[in-house]
Amino acid sequence: MPPRLHHALTLATALLLCACGRMHERADLVFINGAEPETIDPAIVTDQVSMRVSNAMFEGLCRNNADGKPEPGIAERWDVSTDKKTYTFHLRAEAKWSNGDPVTARDFVFSWRRALLPETAADYASMLYIIRGARAFNEGTNPDFSQVGVRAIEDHTLEVELENPTPYFIDLCAFPTLAPVHEATLAKHKSAWVKPENVVVNGSYLLNDWLLDDRIELKSNPGYWDAANVKMRTIDVMPVSDPNTALNYFLTGQVDLMMDKGTVPVSLVAKLKQQTWFHTGPFLGTWFIRFNVNKPPFNDPRVRHALSLAIDKKRITEKITQLGERTAFALVPPGAGADYQPPKGDDFDPQKARELLAAAGFPGGKGFPLIEYLHIPPLVERNIAVELQAMWEQNLGIKVSLAKQEQKIWLASMRELSYQMTRSSWVGDYNDPNTFLEMFTTGNGNNRTGWASAEYDMLIADAAREPDVQKRNAIFQRAEKLLVVDEAVILPVYYYVGVQFLNKDKLGGVQTNLIDDHPFRCMYWK
Repeated sequence: MPPRLHHALTLATALLLCACGRMHERADLVFINGAEPETIDPAIVTDQVSMRVSNAMFEGLCRNNADGKPEPGIAERWDVSTDKKTYTFHLRAEAKWSNGDPVTARDFVFSWRRALLPETAADYASMLYIIRGARAFNEGTNPDFSQVGVRAIEDHTLEVELENPTPYFIDLCAFPTLAPVHEATLAKHKSAWVKPENVVVNGSYLLNDWLLDDRIELKSNPGYWDAANVKMRTIDVMPVSDPNTALNYFLTGQVDLMMDKGTVPVSLVAKLKQQTWFHTGPFLGTWFIRFNVNKPPFNDPRVRHALSLAIDKKRITEKITQLGERTAFALVPPGAGADYQPPKGDDFDPQKARELLAAAGFPGGKGFPLIEYLHIPPLVERNIAVELQAMWEQNLGIKVSLAKQEQKIWLASMRELSYQMTRSSWVGDYNDPNTFLEMFTTGNGNNRTGWASAEYDMLIADAAREPDVQKRNAIFQRAEKLLVVDEAVILPVYYYVGVQFLNKDKLGGVQTNLIDDHPFRCMYWK
């Protein structure tokens, strides 16, 4: 065993002996989540950390399997019209809520309406815009929900009418925003409906307890329609963000599985790659920087381009992340969907960067205001921030201060546009360029840059109506060029590599997949 790993074991023992809290029987599976979930409400979850827990408790018409592919969930089958715009879902008669109530088509109608209501403030509400009339309802131009193309034909039959044929609609049916919630529970408990003592679920796991900054305890749901195939009876989800602490828990056997990039100790990457329990694989994820285009000097595209051109992306992947990531010059990873190839954005060109900054009125960085870069706590994020800070000063002569926020606060800062520029990332919700590009449409809850472009909105809408794959990809390329190349609204840096810490000889049901989704219900001990 490498000396550093041996030291980690010793440190872990000390940490565990010092850990305070009530005695707790070890769960069948102990999983490290990178942070405390912001929420488990499927209508408003936006980050991967929260979705992992929410997905365990709420199931939509479809669910993802271990390979990240959608399969029948609450709907046992569906029919599609010849024009591919109307879907008729047939729900399982045996699907129940954890209080014994049947899961019905009306639950989906209620829940989708709730996700679209402006007061719900669901960042993913636009995901439902593919449904006839959903956008008008969400934006308030037609408040009559009966005009939205979703209706309960009978208790176990749901009809959905789309605006256009949508090749990824079934993938969306496995996404948390489209999962149902229990109407009577929300009505009774209001905002407290997600507390362990109140929440009613229809997924594979129940919320047994939630101890803030300690763990979330999940217990298999005996009323789940597929309970016989759920092997892990109890799961502890631990919100550990410090990489060394996370590794210590794993090495001492206190944790069985970790999958967050932030749990990789930067100083040990070379040694970790030699371990049989350390696994990596590509998936649809991009690490990038968002600019708040409403705040000077970021309201000038020349400044945004200058900041982008001043970054040597290879220095970040080779010196800091070190997991074999590909540098990114666009938002959408190459090959997404039907072999989509993104346009190429800014490459490292410090001379051109200085010229653009001078043209914007800041020759040699003179007169440029002190700006702030926002990041989250993991050490790798801090190291990237320091490297960016150094490159901007070296290549542009400008000063950048660094600010750190916990994940929940950071998400709120982006949502409220209370930042100047910030680290960001996006993991594809389904395998299609649209999952990356749609979020930068005007008013989209996941835009979080303040940028609005009627031309961009039109291109994304045109792509949604285009049935020909090649023409659709060409439209997406024009849209992405506008976003990344012409306007430089964001600064792509690298494409993610998935990371997994587990003994695959013992733990099954964890497969590398493009959307980096790993359902707990699929996991089992061999």
